[in-house]
Amino acid sequence: MSIPEQHRTAISTPLRIACIGGGPGGLFTAIALAHSAPDATVEVFERNHESDVFGFGVVFSDATLDNIDRVDPILRDTLADHGRHWDSIEVHAKGEVTAAGGNGMSAVHRRVLLGALRHRALELGAKLHYSTTASVQSLDEDGGYDLIVAADGTNSASRDSFAADLDHSVEEATVKFIWFGTTFQFDGLTFLHKQSEHGNFAVHAYPIGSDLSTFIVETDEDTWRRAGLDGFDMSSPPGESDAVSQRYLEELFADRIDGARLVANNSRWANFKTRRTARWHSRTDRGTPVVFLGDAMHTAHFSVGSGTKMAMEDAAVLAQTVAEHASDLDAALSEFEQIRRPQVAKVQNSSVPSLAWWDHFGEYYRELEPWQFGFHFFTRSISAEKIRVRDPQFVEVAELAWHEQHGAAPLETPLKAGAVVLDSRLLSVTAGTADSVTLTDGTSILVANQAAHEAEPLFSAPDSDRTALDKDSLSRLDELCAGGPGAVIIKGGTELSRVLASEYVRLRHHVAAIVIEQESCVRSRRAVDRRDCAATLVLSGRADAVAFDTLDESEIDAAPSRSEL
Repeated sequence: MSIPEQHRTAISTPLRIACIGGGPGGLFTAIALAHSAPDATVEVFERNHESDVFGFGVVFSDATLDNIDRVDPILRDTLADHGRHWDSIEVHAKGEVTAAGGNGMSAVHRRVLLGALRHRALELGAKLHYSTTASVQSLDEDGGYDLIVAADGTNSASRDSFAADLDHSVEEATVKFIWFGTTFQFDGLTFLHKQSEHGNFAVHAYPIGSDLSTFIVETDEDTWRRAGLDGFDMSSPPGESDAVSQRYLEELFADRIDGARLVANNSRWANFKTRRTARWHSRTDRGTPVVFLGDAMHTAHFSVGSGTKMAMEDAAVLAQTVAEHASDLDAALSEFEQIRRPQVAKVQNSSVPSLAWWDHFGEYYRELEPWQFGFHFFTRSISAEKIRVRDPQFVEVAELAWHEQHGAAPLETPLKAGAVVLDSRLLSVTAGTADSVTLTDGTSILVANQAAHEAEPLFSAPDSDRTALDKDSLSRLDELCAGGPGAVIIKGGTELSRVLASEYVRLRHHVAAIVIEQESCVRSRRAVDRRDCAATLVLSGRADAVAFDTLDESEIDAAPSRSEL
């Protein structure tokens, strides 16, 4: 939304700023402004009582703490004094454990963090109003504020009142999740997978201090209904929890948590909502600037990032730009958005393959062996060579497991595709049209076309980053696989849709799948080179072979010494 020139007035007196929402985003806004604009008056309005805290742990990676710590040490100090830290992440599946190190993270109970932020904000002079319902309109009419900050969370009423200005969009995941705590003490971030008579369930668990661990459970909707967990009245007041699901999950995972109890706190099933917003600031009818931050504007799946972390980083940058442009808040808010938008987009983009993983985890659990299931999980948004830097042994274990089964490294394992035997799984495209391609490993030739006449079938993936393929695409893949092909070659679409199509062919129909990648995919898949990109896709079970549009003969013939066993 462009700002009319008449609203761009200089402000010579100290700013008066109101924050709606007393969560980490709102409180850290007050803290950050106390440092960057010490003359400003900052008031925070929270509708709940200060003792009302919903949820359990908040988690931060070591790499993300610096931006927040540069503003104020309160988060780092709170994590050091009351939180838990770990370096390794574990995946438990079918009685086996896959662990990857080099993932430094910390977590603390949300109640503890909010208490520390509240104390620090008061110490720095902020005024906090609890049990006080405030809207942008009421503050604008009564408060005389120069700026209103809306940090009222994912269900933001403030955002909804500016819907026409902000161009807000929501994508809902298909998988259900519910948030509990448990008295069982996990050592670090742990993923538990279990199959009941109703279907697959998975747990994200991590210690948060206060003698508790966070315990988030996910399952698909069909399993959720078969298990009879769909009876909770979602119109129940905030604070009430789903006791039926609590008992069911407590019994299901009893052997994994030594019979410890699950702790409920506003625990109810939901579908994760990814929120994106085209514009992050607006104005009231009276001309007061309003800026939005945190979950009110953007969310990323909890498997890759912390909404708390992103909200606090928003607050840090907002305080900086407001201090630098106190007399021109339009410039301040525009710069805030200009700085933070690409940073948030990076997190959201990296969360898409992870969100897709959780939408399909039940099938991965059923079809992949435990070592490959774990490797598939850890490489959902990063390559094998990037992980090798953090934990060489983790990658070596996966490579050894492959070698024991196939007698060669992933890219040097022959692949039979109909009448053609490919000696390498790293291929090149030597010719192509809209409906046909010719692939080679440097020796053999494989032809594919969309008509599948005297050739392997060629499938064009949809141009979509949705976490599941559309029905038409699935029907077309079913049709292609019903013909008994030696392999299905997949081109076009997006990185995600190509992989989803490949996995559907491999895991649902047990037909070989070859994915055609572009050079740009090396970077976007966070790989070091083409070989790394291809080896990661093959070793994880996402594809049987990978072809690039252009490939030097030296790359085709060279064996990767790092993966020789």
